[in-house]
Amino acid sequence: MYRLTIQYDAPADPVAFDEQYFGRHVPLCAGIPGLAASTFSKPRVLGAGTAPYLIAELDFTDRDAYQAAMASAEMGVVAKDADTLPATRAMFVGELRDS
Repeated sequence: MYRLTIQYDAPADPVAFDEQYFGRHVPLCAGIPGLAASTFSKPRVLGAGTAPYLIAELDFTDRDAYQAAMASAEMGVVAKDADTLPATRAMFVGELRDS
């Protein structure tokens, strides 16, 4: 499994962000070719430190499926929409390993 993780910082207006994110952006993600699963979570800090506002995880069967998805027109639409979201973000990618 290959995972793209997107981490969003706290937006100035969380209600507006959630409406745009879950109302428009997430439905666009459903059309990404090769997307095997997706999860969205709002983490809570345990102990010291800070947590991002939202974490999105998009799973693909393997690196080839991920690369094909990233090159797709559908991902292009998702990426353009992501640029309109009112929060900064960081993205990570990597292979999932069994423990």
